[in-house]
Amino acid sequence: MRKLLLCSWVALSAGLCGVQDAVCQTEVKYQKPPQSIEAILDAPLTPVALVSPDRKTMAIEQPSAAPTIVEMAQPRLRLAGLRFSPRTNGQTRVPHSTGLSLQVVGGGPVKKVTGLPAEPKMMYLHWSPDGRSLAFIQREDGQVAPGLYLYVVDVATAHAHRVAALRLNGVMGAPCSWMPDSKGLLCAIVPAARGQKPTSDTVPAGPNVSENIGRVSPGRTYEDLLQTPEDERFFEYYATAQLAVVPLTGLARMLPVKGIVDTAEPSPDGRFALVEVRHRPFTYTLPVEFFPEKIEVIDLKSGATVKQIADEPLADSIPIAFDAVKGGPRSFGWRSDAPATVTWAEAGDGGDPRKSVPVHDRLMALTAPFQGEPETLAELPMRFGGVEWGNEHLALVNERERKTRKRVILALDPAAKTVHPIFDGSSEDRYHSPGTPVLTPNASGAAVLRLTADGSGIYFAGEGASPKGDQPFVAIMPVNGGAEKKVWESKAPFYEQAVSLLADDRFLVRRESQTEAPNYFLASPGAESMTQVTHLPSPYAGIAMPTRQMLHYKRDDGLELSANLWVPAGYDKSQGPLPTLMEAYPAEFKTRSAAAQVTGSPYRFPRIGWGSPVFFATTGYAVLENASIPIIGEGKQEPNDTYVEQLVAAAKAAIDYGASLGVVDPKRVAVMGHSYGAFMTANLLAHTNLFRAGIARSGAYNRTLTPYGFQNEERTYWQDPDVYFKMSPFSYADKIKVPLLMIHGEADDNQGTFPVQSERFYVALKGQGATVRLVFLPLEAHGYEGHESLQHMLWEMDHWLNTYVKPANPVAATSAAGGN
Repeated sequence: MRKLLLCSWVALSAGLCGVQDAVCQTEVKYQKPPQSIEAILDAPLTPVALVSPDRKTMAIEQPSAAPTIVEMAQPRLRLAGLRFSPRTNGQTRVPHSTGLSLQVVGGGPVKKVTGLPAEPKMMYLHWSPDGRSLAFIQREDGQVAPGLYLYVVDVATAHAHRVAALRLNGVMGAPCSWMPDSKGLLCAIVPAARGQKPTSDTVPAGPNVSENIGRVSPGRTYEDLLQTPEDERFFEYYATAQLAVVPLTGLARMLPVKGIVDTAEPSPDGRFALVEVRHRPFTYTLPVEFFPEKIEVIDLKSGATVKQIADEPLADSIPIAFDAVKGGPRSFGWRSDAPATVTWAEAGDGGDPRKSVPVHDRLMALTAPFQGEPETLAELPMRFGGVEWGNEHLALVNERERKTRKRVILALDPAAKTVHPIFDGSSEDRYHSPGTPVLTPNASGAAVLRLTADGSGIYFAGEGASPKGDQPFVAIMPVNGGAEKKVWESKAPFYEQAVSLLADDRFLVRRESQTEAPNYFLASPGAESMTQVTHLPSPYAGIAMPTRQMLHYKRDDGLELSANLWVPAGYDKSQGPLPTLMEAYPAEFKTRSAAAQVTGSPYRFPRIGWGSPVFFATTGYAVLENASIPIIGEGKQEPNDTYVEQLVAAAKAAIDYGASLGVVDPKRVAVMGHSYGAFMTANLLAHTNLFRAGIARSGAYNRTLTPYGFQNEERTYWQDPDVYFKMSPFSYADKIKVPLLMIHGEADDNQGTFPVQSERFYVALKGQGATVRLVFLPLEAHGYEGHESLQHMLWEMDHWLNTYVKPANPVAATSAAGGN
């Protein structure tokens, strides 16, 4: 395991490394940030409401706090692109809840659910189709009987009980799905006779070899891959599951289906299950979702295979293009409005979107008894993006083209096999987005389109982006085409979002404001007032919170930009400009008009997550949060062709405008970012003199290490090496003259941001005499979650800012040690 950090502040203060030392290295205990930061970090998460299919009851769950480092240090395996516990046989990092209560949607007393486990760790909550039961998976981490177990809550009594004595297998994801009759669940369980677990070979039997003989098989970079035959054995042992039908009472019925079950979904009529099983041969270059897969329809009474839909080979030759897919059938599922019809998409271009063909995708279907040839429901000139079913004469099909950002929604008549567009626009044009169709459970619990009473319109819900910020809405889209009509919209000074469309056409709305924590209300179309249903307290009660305003300003070429400006509680401009922390995440666009659109809302409650820069507004800084950094490539030009120039222009515009308000001190500004924002941070330090310091978390700095594309760049290194060189801050390590703090999760699981990126960049900067500090957080992935890790991260950032940004005059490089 890597040391916690290189070059310790504690060491400096304790005199273990002199301030004149060029480098130092030591180990240090986890540190805590100032109390003002910790109070916000430790504030409880906002409870979440999950509405029952009959829209009568809300399940209100309390999300858990950050896990401790002791919890995170439990054994885990990192295989085939997955991370899972060999003790519980479930994925790690799955969010869980620690509290559960029920409340009638119309309001009334809150019933706390009884019968919960002693230490609730509830995952994968989902309602039964009839709304009378609520299932969840309990994770038991203790020494006695660790594992995943099924619990069901009886809504009438608000009491939970454990169902069956089976250990579930959650390595591939959520292990259970409700049966349509609500009398049981289809579950993946740990096989009773799977034998002894594999043992690690301490002495190798020979080298591990991978080989490719003349076959074109490009691929992006992935973490946690299989690397040895031993890895294969461990993965197969833990990922193998057996299917069982588990009734709410009585004994489970085992099915003769055993293997690496990726998905298993009952048909809407409950007679069959669509099962996807991954199998050998595995690969050491791609994660499990690319492994060979067999797709079968099984009979849920006998477990016998009724129809093998496909047996797809290893998907290791998908072209490097954003709309590229594997050549065979994909995206399998049940048609939710029919008793038992399997549907899937199949590429008409062999999976390569660059081919000039009239049909790029086909939507296929095969109906029980699954004999004969499948029928083609629709032929699409662009890439299939999903389908939502309504009835025998209506479904909505999404198609897209990433290159042009084109997005089309088609109304499909499955019976007549005809389509017509009801929306044709740009995927990046948020101002004119129709939103997404509202779905409602049918009698079998399957999600279908919510239609108007006469069937002439489809309900849509959207974020409602506008120049004033997001204003969520509910609208009706005419089935036969025409303008969408809004029937409800959020109104200032609130941010209101419809979370459920109820049976009487009222909405359950989640409402918040800058000063009011989120709560749930009942709203009716056209009504001026709402009825409050929940009374959830503010997580920040008693904390002096910073205040926010949305800024609108322009880049030097006239492009409109925006940012959130946060200042300390009680701050007044008469107190003078403040040291400032700017945070951003670049985004690519094909048009200036889309790039200029405002994101976010000025009326949201300040829910400050672990990665937010807003913590530092409590310690005397102004914070420019989510500053717009659009990277535009119109026409045939690619956005990244002028990445650096546009990056610098947008950053300068934000600082200049903040300074013109008298709030931002332009001589005391730091820049920070996470992931692609870290990449941005390093580039800004390399190409400008705008900043006193930088903070880069979990970034990639040398793009030649991601040669088959990165972020939204689909050109390979060999197609345009100049872009890769010029965009890589590693190429300009000799130009970075201000202090840079780098933080990285030691177990980063993200494509491209391997820990070696920070290691190599640190060595490059150190070799050029830069003031740089590299902190590795043990056990952390791309997003950090351990409580001690978050405390320490914030402590590091606070010290860095106070040392290099807050002082009136720049600190000499020798006042802090470098690293080794």
